[in-house]
Amino acid sequence: MTSSLPAAVLWDMDGTLVDTEPYWYECQVALVESFGGTWTRADGDAMIGTGLWDSARVIQAHGVDLTAEEIIDRLTTGVLTLVADDVPWRPGARELLSELRREGVPTALVTMSIRRMADFMIAAIDFPAFDAVVAGDEVENSKPHPEAYLRGAALLGVDVADCVAIEDSPPGAASAVAAGAVVLGVEHAAPLSDDAGYTRATTLVGTTVDDLRRLHAAVRGSGVPSPSAG
Repeated sequence: MTSSLPAAVLWDMDGTLVDTEPYWYECQVALVESFGGTWTRADGDAMIGTGLWDSARVIQAHGVDLTAEEIIDRLTTGVLTLVADDVPWRPGARELLSELRREGVPTALVTMSIRRMADFMIAAIDFPAFDAVVAGDEVENSKPHPEAYLRGAALLGVDVADCVAIEDSPPGAASAVAAGAVVLGVEHAAPLSDDAGYTRATTLVGTTVDDLRRLHAAVRGSGVPSPSAG
């Protein structure tokens, strides 16, 4: 008989569901340069997966004379403008999300982007995609702290240990691991590790609900991550 686990799947957004990291970088460059500063690719890469308030402090240190809230608002508006005409979905993500919905597996979006960006992306999906949302302006502690994933599981009324979390960044994967979820790390803009408590993959293309069930069973059965996928 097919396992009823995972009890839910918890999704990161930027870099996992949508390929917005290049847009964040473009907007960071434009903002810092508008204040006469320089923002490098290394600067942008260091921000991947971190909370926006943490990123805002770094941007302030590069000479941007705005409050953290103003920086976050400008960056969010810039990214939303760039994706408005064509949302850059990550390969395989919507397909897996759709299958989860057909199978009746609860889902939550767990993102460090603010709620208005999360709501925009959710509205762009042509089916009811998520049962719960946790956004970066709704938690006290950003990833890699476990709060966001613990909150996501709590909103769904499930034990986080019975969940699979899907992430693309080291801070995000660390957050989900610390929360106690089984974690599938889909490597994209930032390199992931083979020995950080999660299972590393290179794509979601072809990934099915049964694959997530097997992953959960393998990790919970052995107490260690299953071998790297894809």
